[in-house]
Amino acid sequence: MKIKILIPLYNDWQSLFKLLENIDHQLNDKDNNISIVIVNDGSSEKVPDSFPSSSKINSIKIINLKENIGHARSIATGLKFILENDNFDYVIPMDSDGEDRPEEIKELIKKIEPQSDLPIVCERVKRSEGFFFKFCYFLHKLITFTFTGRSIKFGNFTCLPKEVVKSITGEKATWSSFSGALSKISKLKIGIPSERGTRYFGPSKMSFKNLIVHSLSIIAVFKINVLIRSTLFFLIYLFLIYEKISVITLIPLLLIIIFVLLVFLTSKRESLENYRKSNQNIFDIKNIK
Repeated sequence: MKIKILIPLYNDWQSLFKLLENIDHQLNDKDNNISIVIVNDGSSEKVPDSFPSSSKINSIKIINLKENIGHARSIATGLKFILENDNFDYVIPMDSDGEDRPEEIKELIKKIEPQSDLPIVCERVKRSEGFFFKFCYFLHKLITFTFTGRSIKFGNFTCLPKEVVKSITGEKATWSSFSGALSKISKLKIGIPSERGTRYFGPSKMSFKNLIVHSLSIIAVFKINVLIRSTLFFLIYLFLIYEKISVITLIPLLLIIIFVLLVFLTSKRESLENYRKSNQNIFDIKNIK
């Protein structure tokens, strides 16, 4: 099997080098052709001149972008590039910082069913962040399920058959949210338990603001569901408080209205037109190996 590991990156070259070493250490299946595709998201730091040696990784390629476009759009750009330019059977997107554990690549590959076009997703069963982040992430999952009806327990770390890559690169939501888009185009998935690893170097880049944008981007993929469920809640709640309307009892309705507006505003990040033109942001392609 020809498998591409897609890694978006912004400046974190030290972590990337350690990740590449760990991936090479973990690979032991000679029957598979494993290649690395790195999307350099307009890093301000220069691309290093030398990379770690690898014996089991067949090739390493860097797609250098002209401008920084963010994590999700870097993955989207990489998927589109691979589909249009490379020969492959599967793509495994993963983070460069160690939080997606290289040890689990083997588990993803073991779950591959050649006759199946179902994506394989790493479902988080254990996280390494602090209490506050875990609590916020729990709220994100709860709100997502409540307003969309979707339980999304996975992130970028997945294994995508070629047919799924074709579908997801034709979906406008991919330009804003990878996990939201994958959940939209593929209701059936194969899941494996996954532990969130710790960063190799430096603090997490997921700020509270970025977490909110990330959450809203996923929910916005299902904005019609959000509108329908919010309207039902609005009407039922209004009926229940009809005889006790006050400034305080109207606060939940105001919060729902604000939430729905934020979801619809966030949905404007989705753009199939911009996605189709993403290759125009590619500065050059560098073959490392």
